Amino acid sequence: MTPYARRGVHGQTVEVLARRILGGEIPEGATLDLVALQSELDVSLTALRESLKVLAAKGMVDARQKRGTFVRARADWNLLDVDVLRWQFEGGRTTEAERALLRNLAEVRAIIEPAAVRLAAERRTDADLAALDAALEAMDEEQTDAAHAVEADLAFHRALLAATHNELLERMEMVIESGLAHRDRIVHSSPHSEDPVPAHRAVLDAVRDRDSQAATAAMRALLDQAGRDLDRVGDSDETEGSRSQ
Repeated sequence: MTPYARRGVHGQTVEVLARRILGGEIPEGATLDLVALQSELDVSLTALRESLKVLAAKGMVDARQKRGTFVRARADWNLLDVDVLRWQFEGGRTTEAERALLRNLAEVRAIIEPAAVRLAAERRTDADLAALDAALEAMDEEQTDAAHAVEADLAFHRALLAATHNELLERMEMVIESGLAHRDRIVHSSPHSEDPVPAHRAVLDAVRDRDSQAATAAMRALLDQAGRDLDRVGDSDETEGSRSQ
């Protein structure tokens, strides 16, 4: 699941079309007017068709004789593709659809990460511990800003998956990170979130001690805290929204 390289007019065209489809501006089942899109986006027909090939590979569009190019049903989209996840989260605002996707990803994390951390506790190496220590230290820095906090959190969870020494679990980082990064940007920019360091330190301590049972419990507690933080931010946003009306 290598991310799509976002370069030049071609890359910009892919992302514009993808966000329109994901946001519902171009609905499921709609047939695309390629001539109109070519004129609106000011690209060649060749560049437009090449961009659509990228989206076709992700299950978002298809082309048929007599029908043309059309948007496939959402059930056909590769929602676990790292680009599809990123495109849904990079709109600059958090919609209810995005919150629903974050909840879905939280459920996926609740299945994967407790099992992964159990393996990490059993298999971790000194190099794995060094990577986890570095990520936690970065997370604990007093002057950590939101962007730095996001990267430190991603580095910690990336190192945990690497510590499983399971190639398939390590690849799950691309799925988990897309949602985790967006959740972190929301939470770390809010004054309502809990300090994430103690929960992460509890996970690391258990992994260091090779205590798989304690590591699993600590990870579940960390994920519970992550869910509370997101709910708290959502409640705060709703309160602010009602006050402004």
